[in-house]
Amino acid sequence: MLITRAELHAKEKHTLATYAFRSADSKGREHTEAEAQHRTAFQRDRDRILHTTAFRRLEYKTQVFLNTEGDYYRTRLTHTLEVAQLGRSMARTLAANEDLIEAICLAHDLGHPPFGHSGERALDKLLMEHGGFDHNKQSLRIVTEIEQRYPDFAGLNLSWEVREAIVKHETEYDVSDARHFNPGLRGHLEAQIANAADELAYTAHDLDDGLRSGILHPRQLDDIALCDRVRGSIEWDADDFDELTRHRMIRRVIGLETRDLVATTSANIEFSGASVPIDIQKLDHNVVAWSPEFEMENQQLRDFLRKHLYRHSKIELMSKRADEIIDDLYNSYIKHPDMLPATSAEHIQTRGLERTVCDYIAGMTDRFALGEHARFDVKSAQVQNTKVSI
Repeated sequence: MLITRAELHAKEKHTLATYAFRSADSKGREHTEAEAQHRTAFQRDRDRILHTTAFRRLEYKTQVFLNTEGDYYRTRLTHTLEVAQLGRSMARTLAANEDLIEAICLAHDLGHPPFGHSGERALDKLLMEHGGFDHNKQSLRIVTEIEQRYPDFAGLNLSWEVREAIVKHETEYDVSDARHFNPGLRGHLEAQIANAADELAYTAHDLDDGLRSGILHPRQLDDIALCDRVRGSIEWDADDFDELTRHRMIRRVIGLETRDLVATTSANIEFSGASVPIDIQKLDHNVVAWSPEFEMENQQLRDFLRKHLYRHSKIELMSKRADEIIDDLYNSYIKHPDMLPATSAEHIQTRGLERTVCDYIAGMTDRFALGEHARFDVKSAQVQNTKVSI
């Protein structure tokens, strides 16, 4: 038996909430294409994202710890996969479009440069007079311009709803710029769920990696309300905090947060009276949210991580080194554009030298950037004559 796209549309109509986005109601793609016979538009978007070069590179891009620090810390790829899993679970519970949310989650960090937010800040500073750098905008450029996989158009030609969600991605560390995607409207339900999944994933899993690394000690969690909620159920001892206990604690925190989020979101939607997707987008607030109590506890945990993990001397030393590497590479390529691979250099005339160099560096993995920096005599701006591509 073969399932057709029409049957998948019928299933969505039967199982999704009326305020969720149905594939059949998509605004479509920028470039007209025949749709797949056995996949919805959003399933096809998800598959296209998974097969990109940018997605594969996430494996060797920093989440918090450099890829070289160890094999068990999260990378930008594992973070993305965890965000997608949380997003799907939330979508299933709220009767939202699971395929749309998965596509959004898988694409949300495609534009991250090497070395995480440190690399992003370094590129933004270097490009200050040339439009700056923002990984959300870069993610959109990747799926609309940079990836070259089809003969008839640049990018992936994703559905409007996925592209809109990419530019309306918002967390504590992400500010959206949706000037070309109905800026007067909020993100749709699925976009808001993806944002919440990202925030929950990086908060809980950064805590996990911080404890694993030894930078954070269980004793420091004594005053963290979210951790205190699960202390009784797993009876941990801060002085005897083994790996299994850490796993159990993180899992319980994620479970508590997820249950609160879907319950609060469901109540918010019911109170709003929303009956179709646009109703949610026209509201002056997000419907996807934690309860005030949990939001306050989330903020406490985020503040704790900022102070004790992200600003730890070891992390700041890595960040400083990342700034130096990005700065050196950028200035070397600006002075010696002939060292860019042909596939990048061909865009100088249309994108400008600065943006072309930025795109090339932003596409690098941590280890490739480190290798390029070691290969170049960047201090004297003398480079070898061998061109390489990534």
